[in-house]
Amino acid sequence: MLFNSLDFAVFLPVVFILYWFVFQKNLKLQNFLIVVASYVFYGWWDWRFLTLILFSTLVDFTIGYLLKTEERTARRKVYLWISILVNLGFLGFFKYYNFFVESFTEAFSFFGKEIQSNTLDIILPVGISFYTFQTLSYTIDVYKRKLEPTQNFIAFAAFVSFFPQLVAGPIERATNLLPQFYKKRSFDYSTAVVGLRQILWGLFKKVVIADNCATYANIIFNDHSNYDPSTLVLGALFFTFQIYGDFSGYSDIAIGTSRLFGFNLMQNFAFPYFSRDIAEFWRRWHISLSTWFRDYLYIPLGGSKGGMQMKVRNTFVIFLVSGFWHGANWTFIIWGLLNALYFLPLLLRNKNRVNTNLVAEGKWIPNLRELLQMLTTFVLTVFAWIFFRADSVSHAFDYILHLFQGNTNAASLSIPIELPYLLLFFILVEWLGRSSQFAIENLTIVPKYMRWCLYFGLILLLFLFAGQEQEFIYFQF
Repeated sequence: MLFNSLDFAVFLPVVFILYWFVFQKNLKLQNFLIVVASYVFYGWWDWRFLTLILFSTLVDFTIGYLLKTEERTARRKVYLWISILVNLGFLGFFKYYNFFVESFTEAFSFFGKEIQSNTLDIILPVGISFYTFQTLSYTIDVYKRKLEPTQNFIAFAAFVSFFPQLVAGPIERATNLLPQFYKKRSFDYSTAVVGLRQILWGLFKKVVIADNCATYANIIFNDHSNYDPSTLVLGALFFTFQIYGDFSGYSDIAIGTSRLFGFNLMQNFAFPYFSRDIAEFWRRWHISLSTWFRDYLYIPLGGSKGGMQMKVRNTFVIFLVSGFWHGANWTFIIWGLLNALYFLPLLLRNKNRVNTNLVAEGKWIPNLRELLQMLTTFVLTVFAWIFFRADSVSHAFDYILHLFQGNTNAASLSIPIELPYLLLFFILVEWLGRSSQFAIENLTIVPKYMRWCLYFGLILLLFLFAGQEQEFIYFQF
């Protein structure tokens, strides 16, 4: 079920009414309703894969229970590794089986030996990377004794399958989200208003910005050899705004929807395209994944405690694994490697924690130094996104070749006049709201009539300039 679909427009009010007006006085029934609603939400796509979520839930709930009663270190490690192998085993099979088989075959062919191999017609379950990491956070934190294992199966099942963030995050930690299912929740009007505001802004980012940019990014990338270099630059820029509007828009809708039900999810994006270096970009982009890798991979590998050699090694591991997490394609691995190379000069000079404050804090516009830093970081990011968007490594390199050496007399693409203005409006609103959790969060500081003008304006833009419906990009991850 898509957030930007008529199905969800019916589904959400029905669940909301049942949650607050029928089951308000019974916490267990509220949690049970969330489980049922979440399974309906996910099963709307393909009910067969509900068994995967249920099995993962049962495994990790059982592992948590066993860890609670087990004090022997060796046995606790066994239980932890069962959870890791089961969860990553399912993820590896559905997401990476064909990739490894094809890569293995191509490696032998490269050395002149042909081998026969068979791939499988595997359907990738939507959101498997997200809920797998979410359940792993539970067993790892219980193992480390950072979290008391739950004995409430319904609450745990609701945590694993919570429908607002089930298929594309944010990847919530058990330490943050799970305890919220234990506490009685009461409806708060002001919180709900902020939630609706965030949903509206998320829908604008997805439907107006991302979907419109996607149309032209797809046209250009799918036929790049027939366009001139300036059009190829536009293609890369359109994808840059598409993936941000698409993914951060999903996160906004997810977080806003959670607010309607009395839950607080972590911020997943913090205006990353206003970053002054790559380190700052990665502190602001897909925060739930970046911090997950930091806490559960980077730090266990030694983090920054060792010498520079260890820091460099761990940094490259994190970026390569992050690339691989995104998909079974060498393009994602190269994208991760490229970002690691961007990050390396900052790390070697110990400059990776310089820009931790808000850009142009307390000012309307950045100074010249900040502007140049933002433009440089943005250009590097746009270039890396070419590999992320390309269908294959050869496609990416050919795109870049035509970008720098293409025929200037080749065809250009006609872009609707309204699209640049929509992008400028989007960038302006994001810039003005960059100190908030999302761009239009703090509208209470402006007069009421201006707030309502903005609300109606955004709704009007949704109807007038909605792009061709596109599936959320991160559903495939």
